[in-house]
Amino acid sequence: MPGIGQSGASPAPSPESLGVIISMPPALAEELGQWRETFAGSGASAVPAHITLVSGRAKGSWAEAAEHVRTIAREASPFTISLRGTGTFAPVSDVVFLKLDAGVEECVDLHARLLDGPLEHLVEFGFHPHLTIAHDLDQPAMERAETALADFGAELEVSSIGLYDYSHGGWALREELPLGGGLS
Repeated sequence: MPGIGQSGASPAPSPESLGVIISMPPALAEELGQWRETFAGSGASAVPAHITLVSGRAKGSWAEAAEHVRTIAREASPFTISLRGTGTFAPVSDVVFLKLDAGVEECVDLHARLLDGPLEHLVEFGFHPHLTIAHDLDQPAMERAETALADFGAELEVSSIGLYDYSHGGWALREELPLGGGLS
């Protein structure tokens, strides 16, 4: 899964590179993938829609970082995210995203707790939970994305987080970790 970083950025490939994300339920992922293809073409859905919690690397060993992510997942509770409308990071970054109406505090808390350990977040911008719809496209495509999804709304239950590593030239899911220690 290339490009799981916030705002389309991804850390430099290394054995210690890791990402922690919230995946979308299959039906919502398919719908959002179709929207992304509308704006950026057929390659846009190669990276499924997600919310990035950490895009970075292990400060020490992968094993220590992975165990830390497992611990945070076990200690966290499932929560609801509500996606409502669009926003943009322009002119700082050419990104159009779906805004989180509910679930922001939980995402910010998870992000902070994940970084309170052997993980580094390697994105040049501050953490702002969002779901990228379009990035690095020409201005007309960015404007179409922002306008077309301005009234978009969806809710999802977050019951797990995905732990990814960067290997063999792309992002790969290592573990889907249930929140609260339950089954995902």
